[in-house]
Amino acid sequence: MNTKILSALTATAAVTAMLGAAAPAHAFSFGTNGIKFDQDQNVEFNFKESHGAYTSSLGIYQVKDSVASLVSTLFAEKKSSDNGSANEWRGTQSNIVSGSAKPVFTFLANTVYTLGLSSGWAGTVYSTSSLNGGSQQAVFGGSELGSALNLEKTNKFGAAGSFANGVSSLFDKGKGTTISFDDRGNGNDADFQDFTVSAEAVPEPITMTGLALGLGGLVAARRRRASKTAS
Repeated sequence: MNTKILSALTATAAVTAMLGAAAPAHAFSFGTNGIKFDQDQNVEFNFKESHGAYTSSLGIYQVKDSVASLVSTLFAEKKSSDNGSANEWRGTQSNIVSGSAKPVFTFLANTVYTLGLSSGWAGTVYSTSSLNGGSQQAVFGGSELGSALNLEKTNKFGAAGSFANGVSSLFDKGKGTTISFDDRGNGNDADFQDFTVSAEAVPEPITMTGLALGLGGLVAARRRRASKTAS
């Protein structure tokens, strides 16, 4: 085989290996039917604001045999809101107790998870509807959901079923997907403004293994070319 062609093929294989190592996992599910990835996947969460009259916390739960067990708390409020009932009990980042403003959680491959919002006497509602007895208490979506939510004034949301999956926007760099909960307060008014966060998949960096494979391929190609020239 022509050494130039061999070198080109080897270089292409090396680049492919490196890009493959950097490619993100694709969500099997990220919505009201549950959260599950086919590979380990890091996801960064960012608190937006809350509008609930109760002190709330948002956590990640592992689900096994329809039982949800808390594995990590993402955000917890110091009090129900920044300033009492002002602005519909609005709470901002300053009211959040968290080790990081944008915590990152690693979802393990082929493991089922859900998000859970715990709020005072209202108990815990989950992003997976089946864990709420079939009641949808969370909405998932990108920019469309963001524009649909009225974060300044309580307003019944409506058409919640249209926002049930955040897979497509989860991997959009710099955008992510918006997730917002209704905590069942106020007669379960379904305004889906009680606690709002965003989530964005964190792409895997090019690993040292991938880099080594790429460099190894290029070195091997160069050695073959040198050997061919010498003979």
